[in-house]
Amino acid sequence: MNQRVIRDISEFIFMSDAPQKSDVILIPGTSQSAVTETAARLYCAGYAGYVLPSGMYSPKRGKFAAEKIDNPRYAGGYDTDWAYCRHILMANGVPESAILREDRSTHTGENAEFSAKVLKELGIKAEKAILCCQAFHARRAFMSYAKFFPDTEILVVPTDTQGIAREDWYLQENSYRRVMSEVYKCGEYFLEYQG
Repeated sequence: MNQRVIRDISEFIFMSDAPQKSDVILIPGTSQSAVTETAARLYCAGYAGYVLPSGMYSPKRGKFAAEKIDNPRYAGGYDTDWAYCRHILMANGVPESAILREDRSTHTGENAEFSAKVLKELGIKAEKAILCCQAFHARRAFMSYAKFFPDTEILVVPTDTQGIAREDWYLQENSYRRVMSEVYKCGEYFLEYQG
C-alpha cells in the first residue's frame, strides 16, 4: 500500500490526545481489559472524579463475550460489558462510588447516547471528558460521543489492543481488515448525520 495512504488512514483512525483534568472518563463497551485499566490509571492520577463505563453486550451474541476476556486476572461471570469494566476499575483502585452505570447499550452509538442520558439524569455537567477506547476504534468512538456530547470537549486517550497499533496495522491481514473496517464504519455510521 502507498505510504501516504497508510499515513493518512493512520492519522484519521488512530486519533490520540494527551489527558487533561476532566469531569468524567468515558469507556465504550469493551471486553479488552487494558482499555479499562487505562481509565483506572487516569482516575487514580486525579484526571476526573467519575468513570462511566458503558454497555450491555452485542446483540449478535446475546450475552457478554466471556470468551473474549483477555486477562485471567479478571476471569469470572459477568452479565454485561459494564459489570466487567466495573470489576476491573475496582480491582485497580477506583472506588465504587465513582463508577457510574450505563448497562443497556448494544453498540458504540448507543454507548454514547445512553451515557449522555445518564450524566444528564444525574445532573453531572461534562464540559470536558476523557474517552478511553481501543486505539483502532478511536475515530469512530470519538465521532459517536461527539454526536451526543455536542457541548463537551472530548479528549481521546486510546489503548493498543488485539495486536493492532498505529505503527504497523497494515502489515498483518487481521489488523489491516480491522482498521479498514473502521474506515468503512465511520462513513456508514455517519452518512445520515450532518450535525
